[in-house]
Amino acid sequence: MWQIRICRDIDKSYFTEVSIMIHLEKLTYENFDDVFELKVKKVQYPFVASNCYSVAEAYVTMMCGGHVFPFAIYNDKRLVGFIQIGYGENADQDGVSVEKDNYEIWRFMIDKRYQGRGYGREALKLALDFIRTWPCGKAEFCWISYEPENEIARKLYASFGFEETGEMDGDEIVAVLKL
Repeated sequence: MWQIRICRDIDKSYFTEVSIMIHLEKLTYENFDDVFELKVKKVQYPFVASNCYSVAEAYVTMMCGGHVFPFAIYNDKRLVGFIQIGYGENADQDGVSVEKDNYEIWRFMIDKRYQGRGYGREALKLALDFIRTWPCGKAEFCWISYEPENEIARKLYASFGFEETGEMDGDEIVAVLKL
């Protein structure tokens, strides 16, 4: 089982220490039902596909010879989110100029109960660390797309160095990170 762990103490403004032990685990028979139960806040529904739909897309992509890595995000033993990484031109054929031979953060969500605790930032860092192990070979870029109204996502991705290209993936803004 591929697993990444990070442990970090965060000093919150109200002087409480919170221990974060974020790690990614492959989707398995033991955890996929729980991943399907994760939900974002109602105002975030337009920003993210359901995890069930995402995993179905991953399955079709794999069956068509594509490369995809769906991971459950855990804080210690508690499931807190889901992230899916793709590589190259997958079954969905986005038509994004940097899609070929590059990595993509295809899906990313933290359950509504665990947002605002730094888990998303740590999980994205781990996903980028995983990508930099080059599981499908070296690449120049990692890209992501998001709804123009999703300011929280825009700020998070920009803080990691993702830059908007001016290109759109359907109705979503495309941002690229040089690896």
